[in-house]
Amino acid sequence: MNLTVSHCFITVDDQDAALKFYRDVLGLKVINDVKFDGFRWLSLSPPAQPGVEIVLGTPEQYPDISPADRDAVSALVTKGLLPGVIFATDNCDATFEQLRAAGAEVMQEPIDQHYGVRDCAFRDPAGNMLRFSQSKAS
Repeated sequence: MNLTVSHCFITVDDQDAALKFYRDVLGLKVINDVKFDGFRWLSLSPPAQPGVEIVLGTPEQYPDISPADRDAVSALVTKGLLPGVIFATDNCDATFEQLRAAGAEVMQEPIDQHYGVRDCAFRDPAGNMLRFSQSKAS
């Protein structure tokens, strides 16, 4: 069996704000921005990994959950408690400075971690934590 990652999902509260951040600040390429049946399929890809799509979806796009569960997901997004993404970078410090200069909310300045990376963390406009990690071997 040969498996690869093709899509991952990040829940956001405002797709337009998320699009501006992921496209304009992080430099991801828009792959799909399709509206259908009141929903929007919005996916972006890192230029260095064109086969991986990050889908930015809202809690309203979960068709099979109750209104109470949808509200719970919305609350978790607002609090920044849903899993985010870790991006690999070849220069953590330069990435940090670029994102901070663009106005991204800093969660953690670059530090050397005991598990072999130098990383930093930011929040996207919805509150999701995004980490940017550089291998110490780099």
